[in-house]
Amino acid sequence: MRYLPLTDTDRGDMLAKIGASSIDDLFVDVPQEARLDGPIHGLPMHASEMAVEAHMRRRSKKNLAAADAPFFLGAGAYRHHVPASVDHIIQRGEFLTAYTPYQPEIAQGTLQMLFEFQTQVARLYGCEVANASMYDGSTACWEAILMAGRVKKRNKAVLSGALHPHYTEVAKTMAKFIGYEIADAQPSIQPQPDNSGLIARIDDETSCVVVQYPDILGRIPDLAEIAEAAHAKGALLIAVNTEPVALGAIKSPGELGADIVVGEGQSIGVGLQFGGPYLGLFAVRDKKLVRQMPGRLCGETVDAEGKRGFVLTLSTREQHIRREKATSNICTNSGLCALAFSVHMSLLGEKGLRQLAAENHRLACLTADRLAQVPGVTVLNDNFFNEFAVTLGQDARQVVRDLAAKGVLAGVSLGRLYPDVDSLSDALVVATTETTSEEDIEALGAALEEALS
Repeated sequence: MRYLPLTDTDRGDMLAKIGASSIDDLFVDVPQEARLDGPIHGLPMHASEMAVEAHMRRRSKKNLAAADAPFFLGAGAYRHHVPASVDHIIQRGEFLTAYTPYQPEIAQGTLQMLFEFQTQVARLYGCEVANASMYDGSTACWEAILMAGRVKKRNKAVLSGALHPHYTEVAKTMAKFIGYEIADAQPSIQPQPDNSGLIARIDDETSCVVVQYPDILGRIPDLAEIAEAAHAKGALLIAVNTEPVALGAIKSPGELGADIVVGEGQSIGVGLQFGGPYLGLFAVRDKKLVRQMPGRLCGETVDAEGKRGFVLTLSTREQHIRREKATSNICTNSGLCALAFSVHMSLLGEKGLRQLAAENHRLACLTADRLAQVPGVTVLNDNFFNEFAVTLGQDARQVVRDLAAKGVLAGVSLGRLYPDVDSLSDALVVATTETTSEEDIEALGAALEEALS
């Protein structure tokens, strides 16, 4: 972004134009207790560019970066290898955009990419139609719940206890503003997901059942069983996937009966990036639901001369179409992240994705076998893809901190995800990817043996 300096006269003219007497008048809606009454403590008012660079360099050295240590963190965000060719291709002029094309007649490259992206997501999810992406997995999950309410004309969503707690919190936060009922639960520490308990909570008022696949503990629930129970009560099944690489090894949610499939696309083409921006994926199994989808879709057509072209085809729920009648909170998409996803998927191809998935699973099996040898560690899962849960017999948060101090990033403790649930405090979610080496696995095993002895 360009640097555009303003003079005091410029600022005064703008304030006068809108009828404000000072900059503070622009923040009157912010509660006084949330506003600073002076400069930020410890932050100098001025510093040279070189001084700022040196300061930030010193600060960055306090971090333990993912690539600088054995890394086993997952639980919704995964460290995969992104080929250098992805970054090279996404910077080509015909593709590069961080935003939705509002001038489709001059954005054929971007529109073609979005068309191919939609095709890739639909095939990955086993669905008929996918949209041109959303902000991230959690907001895509909420939009799916909202859509199910429109379709079924009911306002109750039953959430699996094994849905990522951050996704649950996003849904509950959004639901409270429109009177939507969110029936959530907590995960049970057992080898298999509690399908019978989830099914028992479905009633005639339920619009949708939301299940993560694989779930927050890495288990792979039987979606077909849940879909049958949901449909019997007239509800839709929403499947949430946070690790799309898994779908190179296990059946797609659409094949198993999920009506709406949403998820996080960060694993493919998009790095960890300090937590964002990420990429929301959204698809429906039955094309009859397409007009209820949030976001927008690109379609293929021909121009007046019969030449192949692409257009923005549908955005039926959005603010720029419906104005105050819009029913979706998503009015754009994650264009650059979707581009990176599509480029990476194209480079992998179906065979490459399956090989990548197989390697992820192989390394996860090696890790589980190694950790099962550590006294005090119990591997929870009967089945998993590249992520599984273990119990340590003591607070996993402290163990994670101790291992980080020794240069091993051991995983995500459930105590961190569920700080108010004591029964989950000794559980740890461990993830591997193709970036995990066998030396890393041994380092984790040895560090845990020392920490738990």
